[in-house]
Amino acid sequence: MKGKVLQFRQGRHTVDPRHFLIEVAGVSDREKASKLVGKEVAWKSPAGRIILGKISGAHGNNGVVRAIFQRGLPGQALTTEVEVK
Repeated sequence: MKGKVLQFRQGRHTVDPRHFLIEVAGVSDREKASKLVGKEVAWKSPAGRIILGKISGAHGNNGVVRAIFQRGLPGQALTTEVEVK
């Protein structure tokens, strides 16, 4: 499955560089998003490096999920594609 990196997970005063919000194609509600918990996510950099992460939960009611990556993704990863395995 393909997904799109939307944004860092952030609060009013903090930004966590390892947590990201991801919109997965074909997932439009919280129930479907909850079924993806535990699946692996891979982001490929323009240089060919692959950074892996894991889906940790749903975010809101519109099918967006939270993913925690092993290493933080760079800012250039925003609005790029990820692969959900």
